[in-house]
Amino acid sequence: MNKPMPPATSFSVVRDGDPDALYGAVVAIGNFDGVHRGHRTVIDAALARAAGLGRKAAALTFSPHPRRFFQPAVPLFNLSNERDRLRLLAATGLDGAIVMRFDAELAATSAQDFIERILVGRFGIGGAAIGFDFHFGHKRAGSPEYLAAAGKRLGFAVDIVPPLEDEGRPVSSGAVRAALAEGKVVEAAELLGAPWFVSGEVIHGAKRGRELGFPTANIRLDPDCGLKHGIYAVRMAVGAKRYDGVASFGIRPMFDAGAPLLEAFLFDFDGDLYGRNVDVAIIGWIRPEQKFASIDDLKRNMIADAAQARDALKRAGGAFPQLGEI
Repeated sequence: MNKPMPPATSFSVVRDGDPDALYGAVVAIGNFDGVHRGHRTVIDAALARAAGLGRKAAALTFSPHPRRFFQPAVPLFNLSNERDRLRLLAATGLDGAIVMRFDAELAATSAQDFIERILVGRFGIGGAAIGFDFHFGHKRAGSPEYLAAAGKRLGFAVDIVPPLEDEGRPVSSGAVRAALAEGKVVEAAELLGAPWFVSGEVIHGAKRGRELGFPTANIRLDPDCGLKHGIYAVRMAVGAKRYDGVASFGIRPMFDAGAPLLEAFLFDFDGDLYGRNVDVAIIGWIRPEQKFASIDDLKRNMIADAAQARDALKRAGGAFPQLGEI
């Protein structure tokens, strides 16, 4: 039974259940962690197919990441949390996203049932776009070729998108994670198509930065964040405003060597950010985190770090991830 397509509105987010506004859409299927340039090729294929059919285009994605379900004890460096992933997807031109909970029931669903009961029966998809390596269903039995054959039988087209490379490097979430783990944030940005960013609430810290003349906005990142500990040039968005700065991510070896914390000192900013949700784009690498012989040595290095960060930010122009409203 076909449902009428509702009029276009803003970016819609559907979580399991009735797809409502996104019923009949052409879907780009994947985890889309980080929404990198490779993901964009899959999304662009869905957008093109949807435009040709006069249908909406949506991402069909999963939460939590299947790896977290199958290997809960193994740390997973997610490039974007669910909210930020949706904000990135909302900026691609898609009409919305269907977020399916990845649980025991979904993991046990056969490839055939995933197609017939979920893609067709529940979502009534008008087409699908997938990466060349996309597998689905119980024990990953469903392949791109399997989905394409089923699409021919059930009446929807499937676009299988080949791998994307950047100067011989595969564009993948794993490649981005590896670059960030080495502090190669410019390389990560090339793979992503924009600087990698994190978001979070500004929390109270020990206020040592204020005592040193460098008051910081502190954000607690995911414990599994694999960004290399060190000093970075950053750009922070606070509402509609953006501020350049320098940040430390790490365990503060000069002081408490505690849980990793992102501490950002913003240039030309004077205000109270406690309790505010902010986005921080990691623009450039300055140096590793280290312990100095004295507080005076630390302060001298902080001044030099700030100067290097200003230079890196100037070279980067207005670089910042494009984020949509959800």
